[in-house]
Amino acid sequence: MDNVDVDLLLSVGDHSSLDSVAEQVTSAEDMGFDRVSLGETTGWNAATTLTAIGERTERIGLSNDVFSPYSRSPALLGQTAAALQEVTGGRYRLGLGPSSPALVENWHGAEFERPLRRLRETIEIVRRVLSGERVSYDGEIFELEGLALGCPAPDPEPSIDVAVLGPKATELTGRFADGWVPQLFTPDGLRDRLGDLERGAELGDRDPGEVRVSPILRCWAMEDGEAAREQARESVAFLIGAYGPYYRQSIAEQGFEGVASAIREAWEAGERDRMAEELPDDLLEDLVAAGTPEDVRETIERFGAIEGVDAVRTGFLTRGSIEDQYRTMEAISPLCE
Repeated sequence: MDNVDVDLLLSVGDHSSLDSVAEQVTSAEDMGFDRVSLGETTGWNAATTLTAIGERTERIGLSNDVFSPYSRSPALLGQTAAALQEVTGGRYRLGLGPSSPALVENWHGAEFERPLRRLRETIEIVRRVLSGERVSYDGEIFELEGLALGCPAPDPEPSIDVAVLGPKATELTGRFADGWVPQLFTPDGLRDRLGDLERGAELGDRDPGEVRVSPILRCWAMEDGEAAREQARESVAFLIGAYGPYYRQSIAEQGFEGVASAIREAWEAGERDRMAEELPDDLLEDLVAAGTPEDVRETIERFGAIEGVDAVRTGFLTRGSIEDQYRTMEAISPLCE
């Protein structure tokens, strides 16, 4: 696609070894993907995983999906970013986000309080750490005084991407971050939210065009396009109904409150089949790229054509084999040329 990158979001939890993860990334590099990102949730530490990948690749950009300021201190995030920028030869972008109450409280044992303020202060502190200068910071949540990064400051400093959904969080991203990574937006919903990003950039006296916008688009390619769409319907319904409150709230704010509520009710009733049935065809087609290889490429191009989008971060469904993922990557790869 002209002037729009094609990135890849890996599902690391589908792999049984770090070697398998690295093999998929090297395949993505060979296929021409611009950047690969990966998460960690409760799996392998993403910093270690990216280090292993960085040593086995040469050109492809590398990012973590979301590091939460509840699981790592801002100073440690800065140290981690400096190390990953070094090991990747300057190919790293730091991904931040508030995560979710379930993960923060049930896995990291922290209280999910004031997520946007914590995120803002974390971005500000990370930038000061990466500058190599002594860090003095007097915030509402964090107070630091007198220490500095004990290794060479990265040059260039890694960019900071933020994965958030809501209007205030997106405004914060436009004001303080270098990139925005939204997920589960329709094209119309994405266009509306881009207005919040632009407003934030203006508040920060910045050019909105300097913020790299890379929406995550779940993709699934099969010769049997209808089968691919039905698998996608189950996966998206699960994300809306069961995967924390934020996706559901975002779908509701995009004009589909009834759909979001019905899917959640089906989840709470244990009616998994009804969850998928409550997701209408038109909304499904606006949220994911699923169908034949041609269908998938056309949807990616549709998102890439949205004014303000710099990259489409293609990902996979929540269920599916590694072999299915490679098939989808091969379907997408012509867009990477």
